[in-house]
Amino acid sequence: MSLYIGEFIGTMILIILGNGVLANVILRRSKAEGAGWMVITVGWALAVVFGVYCAIAAGAWYADINPVLTIIRGFMGGYTLLEMIGVIASQILGAFVGACIVWIHFYPHWKETEESELILAVFTTGPAIRNAWTNLISEIIGTAMLVFPFFALTSGKVWSIPAYLLPCIVGFLIWAIGLSLGGTTCYALNPARDFGPRLAHALLPIKGKGASDWSYAWVPIVGPLIGGGVGFLRTAIDKVNCF
Repeated sequence: MSLYIGEFIGTMILIILGNGVLANVILRRSKAEGAGWMVITVGWALAVVFGVYCAIAAGAWYADINPVLTIIRGFMGGYTLLEMIGVIASQILGAFVGACIVWIHFYPHWKETEESELILAVFTTGPAIRNAWTNLISEIIGTAMLVFPFFALTSGKVWSIPAYLLPCIVGFLIWAIGLSLGGTTCYALNPARDFGPRLAHALLPIKGKGASDWSYAWVPIVGPLIGGGVGFLRTAIDKVNCF
């Protein structure tokens, strides 16, 4: 049970801090309104770091907080099928609850923000230029650039990294991806990160929020899943011991 609680808490923390920085920068009359992309990328990097630490502390032994990593570990024998399904469900639920907490925290600011596209951008990823296939490719590349370095770092073939430092190094990796590749689709890299908050956007009573853009929702799910497979396949070809 602690495995599922840990993944729930870690993903919830990820979304509270990650979507929280989006709300801080995007919503009207926030003190941080307009702070820019650098603040967003740093906020998301730190969200990953502390999400992982909290997941570990709460009992998630891998602290994936991302269904892509969970599925890869499942195929490699790190989880049984039922454990894998339970972990992914916990991640999605944690992302949903985290988004609801962000909504509560910024409650007065939703009324001040009249643009529905800005409200949606707090909850979900979205393309700068809408083209389903190029957006999909962006998510594939971005996630591959997460998965391959991640498993390379944990392989023991680079250098011996103390376990307590690994979340910080992964945070730097997330920051690099955001700075270098994130401007095309807001770099989901994580199906739970988009699906859980998108569901919250659809269900929460936010005045003038508009549609939840479900026609795009498949991109930040399918893209990271394919990208995770590509990144891990490259690792497997090099015969890196990932566990």
